[in-house]
Amino acid sequence: MLIPLLDSVAPIRGRRGRPRWRPDKLHADKAYDQPVLRAEVRRRGIVVRIARKGVESSERLGRHRWIVEACLNWLLRNRRLVRRYDRKAEHFQAFADLACTLLTYRRLLKATK
Repeated sequence: MLIPLLDSVAPIRGRRGRPRWRPDKLHADKAYDQPVLRAEVRRRGIVVRIARKGVESSERLGRHRWIVEACLNWLLRNRRLVRRYDRKAEHFQAFADLACTLLTYRRLLKATK
């Protein structure tokens, strides 16, 4: 699922000029330590930072992974997303978008106080 995820990255707006279509670095845990994945990510010009099985401890990647895991945890506070009740993928996506919108709204409220 890593390669389809990289293919689905939307353009990143930034400075003037062409928008970037790929991230600079990829941080991942030992589950992604496969030579085929490493080679494909490098071929795309992305710096690979994947913990190696049996060599590195995954603690060094913890500070980067915490952000992703925290965001997923915030999303999974919505019971409807934890247990998928919807038969159609569009309905599930709509509720996931709604949860992200509420999350962003609450964060913005906190920032303005």
